[in-house]
Amino acid sequence: MPRVSAESQEISFDGSSEPTLGDLLKDFDGGDRKKDSGEDASTHHILDLTSPETRPVPFLLSFNKLSYDVIHRRRFDFSRGKHAPVKTLLNDVSGEACDGDILAVLGASGAGKSTLIDALAGRVSSLRGTVTLNGEKILQTRLLKVISAYVMQDDLLFPMLTVKETLMFASEFRLPRSLSKSKKMERVQTLIDQLGLRNAEDTILGDEGHRGVSGGERRRVSIGIDIIHDPILLFLDEPTSGLDSTNAFMVVQILKRIARSGSIVIMSIHQPSARVLDLLDRLIILSRGKNVFSGSPTSLPQFLSDFGHPVPEKENITEFALDLVRQLEGVSTEGTRELVEFNEKWQQNQSVRATPMTTPYQALSLKESITASVSRGKLVSGSTSSNPISMDSVSSYANPPLVETFILAKRYMKNWIRTPELIGTRIATVMVTGLLLATIYWRLDNTPRGAQERMAFFAFGMSTMFYVCADNVPVFLQERFIFLRETTRNAYRTSSYVISHSLVSLPQLLALSIAFAATTFWTVGLSGGLESFLYYCLIIYAGFWSGSSFVTFVSGLVPNVMISFMITIAYLSYCLLLGGFYINRDRIPVYWIWFHYISLLKYPYEAVLINEFDDPSRCFVRGVQVFDGTLLEKVPDAMKVKLLDALSNSLGTKITESTCLRTGPDLLLQQGVSQLSKWDCLWITLAWGLFFRILFYFSLLCGSKNKRT
Repeated sequence: MPRVSAESQEISFDGSSEPTLGDLLKDFDGGDRKKDSGEDASTHHILDLTSPETRPVPFLLSFNKLSYDVIHRRRFDFSRGKHAPVKTLLNDVSGEACDGDILAVLGASGAGKSTLIDALAGRVSSLRGTVTLNGEKILQTRLLKVISAYVMQDDLLFPMLTVKETLMFASEFRLPRSLSKSKKMERVQTLIDQLGLRNAEDTILGDEGHRGVSGGERRRVSIGIDIIHDPILLFLDEPTSGLDSTNAFMVVQILKRIARSGSIVIMSIHQPSARVLDLLDRLIILSRGKNVFSGSPTSLPQFLSDFGHPVPEKENITEFALDLVRQLEGVSTEGTRELVEFNEKWQQNQSVRATPMTTPYQALSLKESITASVSRGKLVSGSTSSNPISMDSVSSYANPPLVETFILAKRYMKNWIRTPELIGTRIATVMVTGLLLATIYWRLDNTPRGAQERMAFFAFGMSTMFYVCADNVPVFLQERFIFLRETTRNAYRTSSYVISHSLVSLPQLLALSIAFAATTFWTVGLSGGLESFLYYCLIIYAGFWSGSSFVTFVSGLVPNVMISFMITIAYLSYCLLLGGFYINRDRIPVYWIWFHYISLLKYPYEAVLINEFDDPSRCFVRGVQVFDGTLLEKVPDAMKVKLLDALSNSLGTKITESTCLRTGPDLLLQQGVSQLSKWDCLWITLAWGLFFRILFYFSLLCGSKNKRT
């Protein structure tokens, strides 16, 4: 059963099943309403339809005295913020919006527009004040995620998907599984028409390197993926930013139609044109976090006139108002205080003179409103009067984890396959590296020098596996904000994303592993035949897997490309230094031996050494070859034979030119490779990859809340 904290309004659930919308609303049906009003809940829900002073509207979002401060902490400041300067981004901002309305937040850059949108959308964690929907507190609740959508200022989309594919994937994430694929496609087609994207439905979205849709079409797609489930609350951060006047007007027209369908639309906008202003229902103008005007656009001229600054003829009302605010701000830090105080008095006078049409709305209860909205198709976009869908069918997540994983993998593969230049470049890089190594270490022989060159080849080859994976650093960083946007609104679980991300990477890594193994195994002259080749492929595959997992974890932990690259390269360099090639395990100082065991290169390197040198029948030092690499190397062979005879007499063992003095296992012991078998090394390498994927999951879970603190 659901539990609710009286202080935080946070809803939690026992059991493994996902809560439905009906479960989430059970919390709001009783106790809290009694507690807030002191009345019986059943009587509180009654709405007097005959009263001329109230209008029955389904939803009313109210916010009262919202304040938000941030502390500017200086770098290398160890005072723990005791004397750090505090900046107020919101200061006692109040207002309301009902369904059918577009509430626009205006102000100069830095006025607090985006902060107010984030606050109302539940993306500010240390907010003071209250935000209610039909009188019920909804901030920091799971219900808010289910009934709302947030459109970011940047258009964060997969570039190689078409408009229709992008919206179709959004429908699979957000619409209930009870809807058939044909119903979801019908919803997508309807939305394409509503957004005016019919001519671009089969065009890829594009990016810097691929031509795609226009900027206005791209913005409409961004809006479309967040309204696919027809949310009750829609928040938009400057949806017209970067658009020309025609595209901006078209976007706001679409938002007006969304509002009229029964949604509350709240957006920030920098400077609306006269045509856009006609589509807006309510305005809030901010100045340094303070509310200097709140009301309908039609009342703004009268407000300015009463303040002593009438709007000149043929002047854009909002441009004039914003210029006035900037002028007052330029006088002093408290330049707009007079305007703020005048706004408070003006709002009070407007309330006193209110007519039945301007009296604040009295909304239905939250449960009644959402029940009625879902029955009309809100939140599911598939309900009809003949086939209504109940609240219990609308869950926190539209799909179970397995289905989410499949959809994510399908989307990623579709986007990835359409970038053959990237696939080809990675394979070509690995093959060129392999061919370079093959030509340098061509057909190595079984001599002391050949054995040493084999070990050098393995050290460089295994490290190459990890350095090649470093190109994955920007991959997740590019997807990071898409992931944040989608998971913030419960499109899918973080675990589903991590699993799908891992599964999709496996075929790519397999292709790279086979390409490298095929170009080096026989050309370098490695031994063991087909069985050794297959193991060689497996350990390279495991190396790619662990390297890719580590790089993915770093990119999830550090959202900065340069810092992520620095951490990755530094760690891999330390792994190479202490992996066992440059210095044997028994020669590593005791205070650094721990790093030897966490080196990602240690286990693949030892694995290929064992795979190559574990045959005791192979000899790498015979007779006079014992003098190779010493001062006696240039001594004539006849003299070397005499030296062998002298050594034989001293040791009491016959040593001839054909006597084997060092086998493959002897070389392994010399290198300190004696603790693990090659299969142990393989499993440990695979386990490292799994370990870093788990860390990647927790880094997303803990570090990607997408909230201001």
